[in-house]
Amino acid sequence: ARLNVPFRDSDAEIEEAAQRGIAEIFSRDGEPFFRDREAEVIERLLTDVPSVLSTGGGAFLAERNRTAITERGISVLLDADPNLLWDRVKSKDTRPLLRTSNPRATLTQIFNDRSSIYGLADLAVAADPAYSIDDMTDAVIATLRTRTDVLTEEG
Repeated sequence: ARLNVPFRDSDAEIEEAAQRGIAEIFSRDGEPFFRDREAEVIERLLTDVPSVLSTGGGAFLAERNRTAITERGISVLLDADPNLLWDRVKSKDTRPLLRTSNPRATLTQIFNDRSSIYGLADLAVAADPAYSIDDMTDAVIATLRTRTDVLTEEG
């Protein structure tokens, strides 16, 4: 809203199209099926009007998605440590990859496995646990302003 562009969420778009939740899609159709639909949705959203596009954590792992994002926009990593991530997801049942006997250990393993790929993002913004949503937004906008091809002082 502060950038005056639409906010899009690839997972929400997938759920709307499928008329079922991500966890149900994973369970019923499998992760490869989901990842193919995810790539299609990301491609479509990137060719639409300029917007902020939120993707699920696994989307950036696929080279085809990273390439599409780089060609049509800029990737921004909200760089949170495993403790902050755990605080945010521990009471949610919408994360199919965390449906294990030890979800916190699974989250830590996923974090460790993905960190090097997440590090390929064009920009990274540290997510401080003390940040409010407005503080995080300020940090992201300040970081985006370092790229004048994306955002200028005026907006």
